[in-house]
Amino acid sequence: MKIIHTSDWHLGQTLYGHDRTEEQNAFLQQLADIVRQEQPDALVVSGDIFHTGTPSATVQKLYTDHLLQIRNACPTMTIVITAGNHDSASKLEIASKLWKHVGVHVVGQTERLTNGTIDLARQIIPVRATPDSPTKGFILAVPHIYPYNFPELQENTPREMRQQVFFEVLSDTAARMNTEQLPVVLMAHLCVTGSDQTGHNLSLGGMDSVGIETLGNGYDYLALGHIHCPQTLSSECGTARYCGTPVPVSFDEHYPHSVSLIDIAAHGSLPKISTIAINNPKPLLTIPKAPASIEEALDELRNLDYPTPAYIRLHVLAENFINPNAQEEASEIARKKGYHFCYIHLQRQESVQKTSGQTLTVEELRRTSPIDIAQMYYNDTHNGNLPDDFAAMIQEAWQQVTDEND
Repeated sequence: MKIIHTSDWHLGQTLYGHDRTEEQNAFLQQLADIVRQEQPDALVVSGDIFHTGTPSATVQKLYTDHLLQIRNACPTMTIVITAGNHDSASKLEIASKLWKHVGVHVVGQTERLTNGTIDLARQIIPVRATPDSPTKGFILAVPHIYPYNFPELQENTPREMRQQVFFEVLSDTAARMNTEQLPVVLMAHLCVTGSDQTGHNLSLGGMDSVGIETLGNGYDYLALGHIHCPQTLSSECGTARYCGTPVPVSFDEHYPHSVSLIDIAAHGSLPKISTIAINNPKPLLTIPKAPASIEEALDELRNLDYPTPAYIRLHVLAENFINPNAQEEASEIARKKGYHFCYIHLQRQESVQKTSGQTLTVEELRRTSPIDIAQMYYNDTHNGNLPDDFAAMIQEAWQQVTDEND
């Protein structure tokens, strides 16, 4: 079974006020071309279709028009789309019954049957060229669900165990259906412990991580979404991969962007993984690469000779603050050269000289109080102690949250 794996489209995202429709349109056109050339058995899209839960009518039309074009590029393939943490699960599913008529399965959330049990059948999707064709494999479609919000599939399951039990029951149910030992692909939108989160903006969406063993071992390939850095994770449970963002969402996503092509011979066999690059007509450039003075950065911008209308971030090193006119000057230089200026990434001299740059592991972060974390941040950015009134406000807010949880 051959599949194309993609995720984290973030349709509708703007970059510092700049519309990105041209880039998103270019990616979707390239995806249609890839599908037309590869003729896969299935296309899986593992969440974060949209950048917000309320995409505009224009963005929804972009999605609909291109999804039909992608479908027409290979009428025999099965398409499975799941919701990510940026998507509105209910809105994504509004037209799901219509999409199903053209071989597109949209799974935004779990559903209960009239007897109150979870309808797992709608999340186990057979891959067939036509409804009457032989089954080539199964796709287990799990949308984004926060770890403590997974439904209870077995009575009296502690809340902290419901995620693991959900994946176990789903895999067991699929295994009973898979009498011919066909390939199995599991889709999930979450953060696996130990994955490379380079470039992922922690302010956008939760980053609760789970051990890969939580997802069971009933799959041949785990098609992951949520983390933007492309990477393959191998473990005793099986082969898992984040295909990454096809179009960079931030300047810190300084790695190649692509979709993944997966070939699985049979259930239990090792998947063959390759990538197909996506060309972005408007790349994101940080200049200079190493922090420099504002004058040096502006000079490099003036001398920049890049062939496409790139987005620009200036990397500036300063002892304290820079001239407030620098932003406007950079924007004007970029405009005249046909570039899109975004912002100045200011790095203070003292933060470079300090070797601390203290980092915390997830466990250390959980054990550290919000006041201490705020103090670390303030010290790194302002080279001083957190003002007492700031500390008092943080303490008050934290106490209110603690009281509500209790």
